[in-house]
Amino acid sequence: MILGIDIGGSGIKGAPVDIEAGALLADRFRIETPQPADVQRVAATVSEVAAKFGDIDRVGVTFPGVVVRGVTKTAANVDKSWIGADAAGLFTEAVGRPVTVLNDADAAGVAEMRFGAGRGVTGTVLMLTFGTGIGTALFVDGTLVPNTELGHLELDGVDAETRAADRAREAEDLSWPDWAARVERYLRHIDMLLQPGLIIIGGGVSKKAEKFLPLIDLRTPVVPAQLLNNAGIIGAAALAAESV
Repeated sequence: MILGIDIGGSGIKGAPVDIEAGALLADRFRIETPQPADVQRVAATVSEVAAKFGDIDRVGVTFPGVVVRGVTKTAANVDKSWIGADAAGLFTEAVGRPVTVLNDADAAGVAEMRFGAGRGVTGTVLMLTFGTGIGTALFVDGTLVPNTELGHLELDGVDAETRAADRAREAEDLSWPDWAARVERYLRHIDMLLQPGLIIIGGGVSKKAEKFLPLIDLRTPVVPAQLLNNAGIIGAAALAAESV
């Protein structure tokens, strides 16, 4: 059995995955992300989530930052102790099973390209996850360009995700139209830079797409993620299975 675990700024959730169908085999189990979200606390929480599902063969874990060969290089929305940490080794030791670690948006994008809104789409496709921050996953003819981190583009003199992430909407108590205007401003900028053929909007806010997507006017087609907030779990498991 392959388990996917998604580390987010507010919650750590996991479930076993049918990697052929791209679907969860059981309900997700979620625990609040510990604060501070340092190496020891997060590793212990990941172990607790994994233990919920009994006998597993491999685990895929997403991380909200740059991941290179299992090492976490940035930590924008978790504790700075993660910078330079051997996340794959830490999680493998904590869980007692082989663990593959990758960027959270990259994992969600892989799932959407294989099983969701991007399935069969060629050319340049951009997956965006709006949550605590803005995650990005870029694909060219189905091949992932890892760790793009385009949510940190400077826009209007600030880090784009500080104004357009879903956390900004909640923290500033923005109406959906006001937040949609910020998202459109960001999308127009990134659309100009990359000229994608399709933009997929994921993250927790994707399940409320009808509240904001119709308000966004963009040259490029913008569609909600089909796997909603399960995409990270599914993508992580799919890539873990390939690491055998």
